[in-house]
Amino acid sequence: MATKVVMEALSPTMEEGRLVTWLKKEGDAVSTGDTLAEVETDKAVMELVARADGVLRRILVTEGQTVDVATLIAVIAGADEDISGIVSAPVASEAVQPASTAAAAAAAPVTETAEPEPPDTGTTERRIKASPLARKLAGEKGIDLANVRGSGPAGRIIKKDLESVGTAALPAPGSPVGESEDVPLTMIRKTIARRLASSLGPIPHFFLTTTVDMENVAQARAGLNAAGEGKISFNDIIVKVVSMALSKHRACNAWWQEDHIRYFTEVHMSIAVAIEDGLITPVVRNANLKSLRDISAETKELVARAQQRKLAPEEYTGGTFSLSNLGMFGIDEFTAIINPPEAGIIAIGAIAEEPVAFNGEIVVRKRMKLTMSCDHRVIDGATGATFLQTVKLMLENPLAIVW
Repeated sequence: MATKVVMEALSPTMEEGRLVTWLKKEGDAVSTGDTLAEVETDKAVMELVARADGVLRRILVTEGQTVDVATLIAVIAGADEDISGIVSAPVASEAVQPASTAAAAAAAPVTETAEPEPPDTGTTERRIKASPLARKLAGEKGIDLANVRGSGPAGRIIKKDLESVGTAALPAPGSPVGESEDVPLTMIRKTIARRLASSLGPIPHFFLTTTVDMENVAQARAGLNAAGEGKISFNDIIVKVVSMALSKHRACNAWWQEDHIRYFTEVHMSIAVAIEDGLITPVVRNANLKSLRDISAETKELVARAQQRKLAPEEYTGGTFSLSNLGMFGIDEFTAIINPPEAGIIAIGAIAEEPVAFNGEIVVRKRMKLTMSCDHRVIDGATGATFLQTVKLMLENPLAIVW
């Protein structure tokens, strides 16, 4: 019996997916569980597996295309089985399947047709032989067809000819003179844009900043690293301290849920990690209960796999609070945008030596700024300030970590 292969929702927030690579080709035998393709979701590159045994009879979505979840992308069937009821016509290699119309791909593929060339009126543009699809794509990308060599019949320009052409284009009327490049949005960049629009606008942010003396933490970290294996970072210590403080301040360890607030007894720390084309937040679960060594090892592993786009959905969802650290880039302080539905995030600045008054003297000490962004629908000013005060106290008195 023929089986439809559809674009599956491979993450909880996935609405569309980009087909990165087909690992099987038409005519290959497949078994249930075999990896058919790699798909870029809104957060990672994941495997799409076969849900039936048979032969991969037809591929309907080409590599690089983006389609909506539930769109038919291939068919698995017996070698001699009639699949005409599923696929009424082959999808040509020159087909374009916009995400908004992806569900209709199998029934009505869009292909390059051989329409008559426009009459020669003496203008350069009308003498160019190009398919309607190629003209449409060239217009969208700003490519001058006069500079493209066609590989179709009689030198006709088709879609694949545009794929080898850079997107540097002649400036549009009214735009600055010079070259530009239009780069299509990746799935993760689309998700970031969508989530930012649902965060900074609708969520009533307010910000709290405090300066922390990091001398004692620096000494404690040096001692721990000298005594044990591996290397504990300042970020590992901050993850531990903030997670412990959240266990004492449940009002900050919460989600906004429109008609209610969800308070958590467990602390799952989301850690913002920069990747090549965006940002992702792997989660250290039950961070308040883990040792610094465990947090350090787990964070290193999560960060490495995040940068390889190999995180599973359960590894970057379900956080109850977030940390974002730009201190390693020399940023003194900044404000971070809340990651909904979480109610707060702490932005970590650089640790720098500063002259300060200490015990009646002017001395140089290591200092760091923390800025907490709060969702005012969940966290009141005094609530956030009290929580941040606890974080500061623990960092300035590292023995508090063992209380």
